[in-house]
Amino acid sequence: MIRRPPRSTQAKTLFPYTTLFRSLPELLEVRGASLGVNVGLGQVRFPSPVPSGARVRGTGVVVEAGEAKGGVQVVVRVSVEVEGPDGTPAPKPACVAETISRFLP
Repeated sequence: MIRRPPRSTQAKTLFPYTTLFRSLPELLEVRGASLGVNVGLGQVRFPSPVPSGARVRGTGVVVEAGEAKGGVQVVVRVSVEVEGPDGTPAPKPACVAETISRFLP
């Protein structure tokens, strides 16, 4: 059962998902590439909602990188965390997704 304070709006839609692509260039630096292409997504999960007005932050880990058709393909597991009132992360992230990107010279 989800318990929430009265009069609190929560984002249960794709809001955390949309923050992935905005923050990905800040998490990953690729040198020597003239073009980066979003190939798609692997697994995407939404373990918890985002309360209205809550601060979110993203973290990422490269889980795979390799050559692919004249470039490099990178899989990054990104987690969008919700900050609690005291600045610590909530027990569950709002979104966990694997982004697949290809970088060409």
